Amino acid sequence: MTGVEVRTTSGRVRGARDAGVVSFKGIPYAAPPVGDLRFRAPVPAQPWDGVRDAVEFGPTAAQPPVEAMRVVFPKVDMRPTAPGWVRGDGCLTVNVWTPESGAGGLPVMVFIHGGAFLGGGGSATAYDGTSFARDGVVLVTLNYRLGPEGFLTLPGGDTNVGLRDQLLALRWVRDNITAFGGDPDNVTVFGESAGGISIIDFLASPAAQGLFQRAIVQSGMSYVADPRYSERVAAALAGVLGVPPTRDGFASVSQDKVLEAQLLTAINPRSVDISGIDGAQELHSTTQYWPAVDGELITGAPVDAISAGSAAGIDLLAGYTADEMNLWLVSTGLVEKFTDERVAARVARVHSSPEKVIAAYRAMLPDATPGQMMSAMLTDQGFRLQTLGVADAHASAGGRTYAFEFAWRSPAVGGTLGAAHTLEIPFVFDALDGPDLGGPDGFIGDEPPYELATRVHKAWVDFATTGDPGWKPYTADSRSVMRIDTEWTIVDDPAAPARTAWAVGL
Repeated sequence: MTGVEVRTTSGRVRGARDAGVVSFKGIPYAAPPVGDLRFRAPVPAQPWDGVRDAVEFGPTAAQPPVEAMRVVFPKVDMRPTAPGWVRGDGCLTVNVWTPESGAGGLPVMVFIHGGAFLGGGGSATAYDGTSFARDGVVLVTLNYRLGPEGFLTLPGGDTNVGLRDQLLALRWVRDNITAFGGDPDNVTVFGESAGGISIIDFLASPAAQGLFQRAIVQSGMSYVADPRYSERVAAALAGVLGVPPTRDGFASVSQDKVLEAQLLTAINPRSVDISGIDGAQELHSTTQYWPAVDGELITGAPVDAISAGSAAGIDLLAGYTADEMNLWLVSTGLVEKFTDERVAARVARVHSSPEKVIAAYRAMLPDATPGQMMSAMLTDQGFRLQTLGVADAHASAGGRTYAFEFAWRSPAVGGTLGAAHTLEIPFVFDALDGPDLGGPDGFIGDEPPYELATRVHKAWVDFATTGDPGWKPYTADSRSVMRIDTEWTIVDDPAAPARTAWAVGL
């Protein structure tokens, strides 16, 4: 490998050339979020003199250690998407992969990682951009602040600073990507889970206008938090830390102490008072850290703004995996512990007529165990209906819309993992040989379908290039979804039974 130099708005960077691809890693897009910048909106990186080496990934945002993922998900190896906390002050960086050819005007794709707004990073091995660069795309990944550092509502601080980090990274792309061969007027943002949620927020937010032309939402939800919820999470954390629930109070303690308090409240969720806040129970059962309505970045329910045409000029591809909740239920062993009574209690938390919803699902899945039925219900309620609700809103506003369901079933966990949450990622990145994906607890097994990865990856590249992934659009009338498996099939309105089941009794 030999070095390649590029000039950015902050200074020159030196990347590495390898097998026809040039990569630049750990480029600061913002000043380190420490000292006076903790819990505040990011500011652009300070210029540097000389040439900065960009051959190694930078630090990640503060988050639980990677070993914690093994405790949470004991039956599968989550390391491909969970790098853990790589310590260092300058975590707000981007990574760029571009073809060695030096061509210009290439489509740009910016990936926003998932991790429940608690973990993850653009340096995760599953997000290697080599295959995209090989196929003529400039691929960018990024870090943003997580957990309390990124998603608390604090007097004296700024709101939604994790989202503001992402927006500053997108502005960095707009201002710099030409130097890497990309077209700043042909940018596709794509993200999975928390990354998909972030993109839904951006589709609705005036603050993101003009920063991208296309969007891919993978397993996103259209939830946003009531600011009172974020304030109460902050109050619970402050109580553990013994500081006032303010920006200055939190900034007076170290990131390590904040992380310890975060873990304590996570294992004792009742420490957060969620009474009297509509929708808080559903948020709280997923993660305690969410983008919150702030009247500025997020003014209300994103789907309402999208329905009103906030993103009508943006091409959208949105989808989910067929068995999303298996990640949380199968890989933890919880699927075997559900009883009919526990299913009823769980549904009662989010629906006023749980017995009617359960009866509808029992009719659809007569042979399912209680745990399997619970997984199907939560997959529909939390992901399928959420994602397709965004597609409905976008299509009804006249936006060009496509939808997918990733249905290939992994052989992991004795063949029971199915098409779980995050499973599509190595297929999208065409990287089935990536570290830790195979083996006895690997996510995709030892004989994954390489042809499927090639085809999925091509659809994502085609969408980023032309706005068309290669199948029938999703419209308000057809609700056409491409079911992606070893065979690809267009299915019209596959969510109809789930939509009916969850609407019953309301």
